[in-house]
Amino acid sequence: MTNKQDASLAPRILTYIHRLEDGLLALLLLSMIGLAAVQIFMRNLFDYGFVWADPLLRIMVLWVGLMGALAASRENKHIIIDVLNRFMNDKVRYITRIFTALFTAVVTAIIAYYSTLFVLLEWESNSMAFSNIPAWVFEIIIPIAFAIMSVRNLIHIYQHSIALKACKE
Repeated sequence: MTNKQDASLAPRILTYIHRLEDGLLALLLLSMIGLAAVQIFMRNLFDYGFVWADPLLRIMVLWVGLMGALAASRENKHIIIDVLNRFMNDKVRYITRIFTALFTAVVTAIIAYYSTLFVLLEWESNSMAFSNIPAWVFEIIIPIAFAIMSVRNLIHIYQHSIALKACKE
């Protein structure tokens, strides 16, 4: 494989990963809305609902929230306080972005580490979520999502560093 083929392969792989993330997020959101609607309909008309639906909906909210955070971190579109940004020159702006991304990478890595310990404790204790399904199966999204966010912030540091070098020249 040539260097040119290698260079075009990485963006294609990333595109597929991003589509997979977006598809999973859309599927989760639609499933959550559908399940909630069915649950409300059944309770109001038949005085009956699925016992497992409410715990599953709470878990789906967690997954949708973390998948949304992943989508936001992918393109560096998460919530930022941008008051001083318009008053900074490009060099200072990129330096600020590097430190912000570094701080975010460290915090998300710490959360990924401790949430991994939490999931391992849940696995060892054989905690059940509902319907005899282990809780760790649903909680595994926490360390995975935060680890991916940490890596993405490290990538943003690299991108901002390249932009900073371009400002100096």
